[in-house]
Amino acid sequence: MGEDLMFEFLDVVVERHGVRALDGLTAAIPGRGVTAVFGPSGAGKSTLLRLCNRLEVPTSGTVSFCGEDVAGIDPLWLRRRVGMCFQRPSPFPGTVADNLRAADPDAPDARMRDTLSRVGLTGSWLDRDATALSGGEAQRMCLARTLMARPQVLLLDEPTSAVDAEAARVIERAVRDLAADGIPALWVTHDSAQVERAADRVLHIERGRSLGLGPVGSVA
Repeated sequence: MGEDLMFEFLDVVVERHGVRALDGLTAAIPGRGVTAVFGPSGAGKSTLLRLCNRLEVPTSGTVSFCGEDVAGIDPLWLRRRVGMCFQRPSPFPGTVADNLRAADPDAPDARMRDTLSRVGLTGSWLDRDATALSGGEAQRMCLARTLMARPQVLLLDEPTSAVDAEAARVIERAVRDLAADGIPALWVTHDSAQVERAADRVLHIERGRSLGLGPVGSVA
């Protein structure tokens, strides 16, 4: 994706029942590395992320992906290119292999093993019961499942909030490595230490407004 913009938000408002989750937010996210979306609970971070693949639509304003208004992009096409990992893992019933093939039904075992290795798991996990995995294991498996769809971009909505510190570090390293391999990420977090470890830059938002995009050192 190079130096081009990944996402651009122009005067975006999201209003629900008279309350603005986003209030005229404008920001431009580069198509490289890891960009953290940082702010307190209720700032509008998750809402911003869900706009990126049309899980939500703005009340007004424009959200663009690679220069194109997402309102004009087919949602299924968009969601295969803009992969998303949620706060809590959601393994499907069946084996790990069954879960990975949900994203790529014709995937050979070699590709599944390679994808698992990118998230710190080995090929021996393919036959495991996905619903019996620990929280950290399940989150890594869900990240691998997202990668099986060959996304151009990753959206991460506090993916380490429900896992232990060791699993969190593994996920952080995996996302950093993926970004280095050309899959940029937009990562929602309220953890300033995680921003320092995992991000290249940070978009700071409060009360639905952007306080600016800057280096990670700008987060106190």
